[in-house]
Amino acid sequence: MSVQIQTTMRAAVLRNIDTGLEIQRIRTPHPKAGEVLIKVSACGLCHSDLHVISGAIAFPKPCVLGHEVAGEIVEVGPANEHTGLKVGHRVAGAFLMPCGQCPACAEGRDDLCGPFFEMNRLNGTLYDGTTRLFDDGGSPIAMYSMGGLAEYCVIPSTAVTPVPDSIDPVAGSILGCAAMTAFGAVRRGADLRHGETVAVVATGGVGSNIIQISRAFGARQVIAIDVADDKLAAARALGATDVVNSTVEDVHKAVFAATGGRGVDVAFEALGRAQTWNSALEALRDGGRMVPIGLGAGVQTAEVEINRTVRRSQSILGSYGARTRQDLPEVVRMAAEGIIRYKDIVTRRFALEDVAEGYDLLRQGKVQGRGVVDMSL
Repeated sequence: MSVQIQTTMRAAVLRNIDTGLEIQRIRTPHPKAGEVLIKVSACGLCHSDLHVISGAIAFPKPCVLGHEVAGEIVEVGPANEHTGLKVGHRVAGAFLMPCGQCPACAEGRDDLCGPFFEMNRLNGTLYDGTTRLFDDGGSPIAMYSMGGLAEYCVIPSTAVTPVPDSIDPVAGSILGCAAMTAFGAVRRGADLRHGETVAVVATGGVGSNIIQISRAFGARQVIAIDVADDKLAAARALGATDVVNSTVEDVHKAVFAATGGRGVDVAFEALGRAQTWNSALEALRDGGRMVPIGLGAGVQTAEVEINRTVRRSQSILGSYGARTRQDLPEVVRMAAEGIIRYKDIVTRRFALEDVAEGYDLLRQGKVQGRGVVDMSL
């Protein structure tokens, strides 16, 4: 099967912090060994991108952001015979793109892949040390993950999973970050057991998925904690049994009252702020596990009460993404079977030209669930 591919494409390019994202026409990339090119149907808007846009997290510029995508494979690079990936396959792409070769990947710990952090998240390249993105003059443009805020993007084959036709091609873009990160937190970070109790602090794109996946894994009580009543109402609709608005209620008192004075077995923190870390720790029972997922804006710290943590045998278990090659196919299955109601989480759709507006609304906390860039708009 052959597909006509444009020689240039539209992309949201960040050249400097002052001007922000600009829609520009750059060269269409092409895959190298072990990579595929997809025509992007949609790309999710995540808080991690905001940290780069604001300059809180250093990243090479110019760059193209966007790290959770859905689309159709239009070109397959060499050395893909073992993957089964073909032109025409609809796929979801994961933000955490394992190299498949390093010691961590050899152990199945895709979430600890060294080259992903060192080459992609620090330098904006893929694993041959070069980017796939270039402007009209041939100057390189860094890639944040696959650089999905563009009409086309190159992704390592390790980070894509075919999706059935039943998966919505726009809302399905959130499977590779918001849903997969939530799955990793519940399955890998917390190792949640049937009948345990859960608190979810910050119920955005990731937090909303944690609520659903926790219920699917057998949590008997899920307490959603946020600062906005509309987000808490949405959390109830997704399966939260209790809600706490932390602007008007004391989190510790409210959670302990809801759990019969015990606190929760697992508290997930999904925003990456000192205040939300504190809320998660305040919700924990003796012997409980706090699982932080949200990335902070640059180098941030959160206070932990030493004696309480020691005497009450509480654990803090960081969780970054998931084990892509194992977990993304499972996330796709859960979405296809209706266990993860991913379409309900996507509440806003933006055209590529309006991506800056989308991120601004996200920064203001005005996006319930997840916003996505719909390339058909």
